[in-house]
Amino acid sequence: MVKSINNNLTQILKITDQCLLYLSLGCSVAILFNLGYNTNLEAILLVDHFLRYTFFLIGILHIARLVLILFFVKKRKLIQYGEIFLSLYFLFIMLSNVFGLSAGHLHFLQAEWIYFGVFATLLIAVSKVSLFFDDFYFNPTILFVISFLMLILIGTLLLVLPNSTTDGNLSFVNALFTATSAVCVTGLTVFDVSVKFTQFGQTVILVLIQLGGLGIMTFTGFFGYFFTGGFSYKNQLMYTELLSEDKIGSVMKTLSKIVFITLLFEAIGALFIFFNLPSNVFSSYGERVYFSVFHAISAFCNAGFSTIQDGLYNPLLRFNYNIHLIIAVLIIFGGLGFNIMANTYAYFKRRITGLYRKIRYNEPVKFLAQELTFTSRIILYTTAFLLTGATILFFILEYNNILQEHKTLWGKIVTSFFLSATPRSAGFSTVNIQGLASPSILLLFFLMWVGASPGSNGGGIKTTTFAISFLNIFSIARGKENLELFKRRITKDTSIRALAVIILSFIIIGTVLFLLSITDSEKGFRALAFESLSAFAISGLSLGITPELSESGKIILVFAMFIGRIGALTLLIAFVKNTKIKAYRYPSDTVQL
Repeated sequence: MVKSINNNLTQILKITDQCLLYLSLGCSVAILFNLGYNTNLEAILLVDHFLRYTFFLIGILHIARLVLILFFVKKRKLIQYGEIFLSLYFLFIMLSNVFGLSAGHLHFLQAEWIYFGVFATLLIAVSKVSLFFDDFYFNPTILFVISFLMLILIGTLLLVLPNSTTDGNLSFVNALFTATSAVCVTGLTVFDVSVKFTQFGQTVILVLIQLGGLGIMTFTGFFGYFFTGGFSYKNQLMYTELLSEDKIGSVMKTLSKIVFITLLFEAIGALFIFFNLPSNVFSSYGERVYFSVFHAISAFCNAGFSTIQDGLYNPLLRFNYNIHLIIAVLIIFGGLGFNIMANTYAYFKRRITGLYRKIRYNEPVKFLAQELTFTSRIILYTTAFLLTGATILFFILEYNNILQEHKTLWGKIVTSFFLSATPRSAGFSTVNIQGLASPSILLLFFLMWVGASPGSNGGGIKTTTFAISFLNIFSIARGKENLELFKRRITKDTSIRALAVIILSFIIIGTVLFLLSITDSEKGFRALAFESLSAFAISGLSLGITPELSESGKIILVFAMFIGRIGALTLLIAFVKNTKIKAYRYPSDTVQL
């Protein structure tokens, strides 16, 4: 009898979840139609009335589901908190609409509050469904690739909508290029985002940046777990491979860290940007908030998109060095990688806590054998070396050139520092890139090629690959069989993989450059080479030829950006990997080099 009741309740919950999925999906389509396509005022009001009533229905389903979970179904507290928060939101907005509640300048009768509830419901519903992909056989890497392709396609269709652009005219190729650049957090654009796109179009780009930076599988996996209460064993295996985790049991912890660190840094960055903006730049409080949030997300995700004409090179922001430093710091942290940031945070937290307890309670400071992981040390040392070296070189090379417009020594230093940070996958610029001296352009080539760190939002061959390959040269010259670093021996497999990544990068960049020299030969070799490397390294910097490229050239760069974001070696392993285990080994031999 009890078992039968539990089965019935489970079935009711499944039906409720399906209703929420279809209702939120239908409402989302209606919202996008209203915002992106609809221009008739009467039709807009009619759709808004439909959405308002459907919002009430969705809210009732949420509340009914919460009652079932709290009183009839034994679930983990985590799930209850999520359901309680969402149900309270719907209940509050529903009561506000009935009784006309407001708080100061906040009016809860506005359609945006309904839109948020609908999209939140859709996100949660889709996240729950995504956890059932383990019912089918999918190579996790292929699933990762498919998720990016689907996100690019959806973004393209949304950007094609008439209300996404100020003139209502955007070709499919240009929409595809923009969507790919946003999802792959590149920053290359065929139009000035602030001029060509409406706020709806800019918001679409912002969402694509956020989902592309976090990874759609990470995003849906986190919310799917949060609102279902657990992962199946197959889910854990899939996310273990996607996140490069060593332990199956730490998958959810890692997912939570990634989402938490991302949202925390973006929120802090947005606050700092907001309070450092000049008051005469924006006409309203809302525009200032939107600018701050957009640029914090764009910077941390290493995307490089901006909602102000000419970006940070705009005269209103060109000499705002506080903003430049905030953006640069967000770029650097976003390019370090989530695991490294979590490890570094734990290291400094332990050190500061230990120091406090020593001063306060006279307790001895405890040291762990391996507080910073081996990978974290390599990344931090390499990043510091690249930032310091590039800042000094840019300062020397451009002192009598591009830096002359910055009158103070502090301005020259900050601009040089920003130049050292942005090529490694960010795309923002506080100077005229075309005005840089040739040695500085070559330095940008190098920094774009190296890129950011593994597990981050950045591209390039990665800092670890560069460090291992560079140090391996000296190891071979000294006659050592293995590379040794920080009293550790780096395996031959790692060195071989690093070499493979470097060779693949040259092959892909060379192929892209070769194809562009066929389709857009009139643009000049240097500009095409810069564009090819920028697309592959998802850097986003350009010598100004992106809008002038042919449609064929744009399609070539779309593939380059996609390969650069996913990883050439990752794609190769996903589609070529041979799982057959051989029970024999060929005899070894040497080749003269």
